[in-house]
Amino acid sequence: MKLQTKLTLFNAISKLVIVVLFVLLLPSLIQNINHTYTDNRLRKQQNKLLQIVKSQGIGTYMQNDESYGSYLPLKEEYISLDVVAPNYFLDTIKNEKRLVEHDTIEYRILSHTFKTGQKNYLLEIGKSVNTLGETSTALQNIALEILLGMIFLTILADLVYSNYILNPLGLIIKTKLIGNKFPNFGTYEKVKTSTSDFQYLDQSIHQMIEAIENAFHKEREFISNASHELMTPISILQSKIENMFNRDDITDEVKVRMLEMQKILNRLKNITKTLLLISQIENEQFLKDDHIKAKELLQEVYDEISIRLEQKNITIDISVPDGIELININKFLLFNLFFNLINNAIKYNRESGEIKIDGFMKDNNLIIQIADTGIGIADDQLPYIFNRFKKLRQSLQQESYGLGLPIVKSIADFHHITITVTSQLEKGSVFTLVFPVSVLN
Repeated sequence: MKLQTKLTLFNAISKLVIVVLFVLLLPSLIQNINHTYTDNRLRKQQNKLLQIVKSQGIGTYMQNDESYGSYLPLKEEYISLDVVAPNYFLDTIKNEKRLVEHDTIEYRILSHTFKTGQKNYLLEIGKSVNTLGETSTALQNIALEILLGMIFLTILADLVYSNYILNPLGLIIKTKLIGNKFPNFGTYEKVKTSTSDFQYLDQSIHQMIEAIENAFHKEREFISNASHELMTPISILQSKIENMFNRDDITDEVKVRMLEMQKILNRLKNITKTLLLISQIENEQFLKDDHIKAKELLQEVYDEISIRLEQKNITIDISVPDGIELININKFLLFNLFFNLINNAIKYNRESGEIKIDGFMKDNNLIIQIADTGIGIADDQLPYIFNRFKKLRQSLQQESYGLGLPIVKSIADFHHITITVTSQLEKGSVFTLVFPVSVLN
């Protein structure tokens, strides 16, 4: 999951939690707000009535100490005044039920005693609780709608802002990591960002890439130079050994030793040539201006390697469409690619085994599969078969240090050919080559 998605999801969940908590607490909050508002209103009405009594006298409301009461038509509010005992004192606001014209109604009642004209009076101002509940419901709905709207706006703002903030990180990943092909990283372009962490990340990745690129170029240069330098002394040694065979004072035992030395030198020479070829391929020192039919190229490889097939009595079946032509390729390299794959299929095949080469078109790509009935490759060794100098045990009698498959991989990468392999021990291996549209005609 992307970082931006995680941040947006976290913000949405956190806000959802806030909404749930708010919804749960909203009734009590609204009730407290209503009570506070109602209590303040009742106090204001109390102060207003006391001010009238002070300025105009109690007679404005009461005559001959008779009780005073006033109700709104719907009995939502009422005011009452009564004479009480001189030592009676009360100053409260609470909910109480009252009987009004045969109806029992619950009110929020302010009760307050005050003295005027040497008499003690009890003032009661009440407001129906039902009207408070109606107000509370409306306030809850309004508050919830406002909250949901604000949550939606904040989520949208978070999404836009996180996209803006994380955009440099996406550019770093896209241009510095995904957008570059190892080891050709191209020129460094600084990602514009005001976030110091992303600036540091961008610079660190660039420094790391530079170090990798330098090390890789040094490795290529070393392999190329070492291969060139080794070829000369190897050739000289081979010439000297060949000349020594013509001497009369060399015994048969020494000649056997010299033959062994020749074999070792030949192997060393082949390894050196292979390393030089890989270096030239990776440095793109080959042109891709050849064109040849796929079946014709495979036939040339067959003609070259047919004697080895006869030695192990191995049959080969090539089934590739006639009309498919490979263009923008290097014929020499592709010849080497198929030669190495078929050579391996022979080398690790059983006596009187089979090799089957099938070619077909799929999704505008040419697919060529090379299958053998050989000893197969263990699952734990499959990830390493294209590694240079990786020691692989092909059987109890054989160990391989070969560079054939690394050459195949280098040539395939050079032509943008995808190569995969599946294998089963004692049943054989299948190498699958997918040729892109760019090399087909």
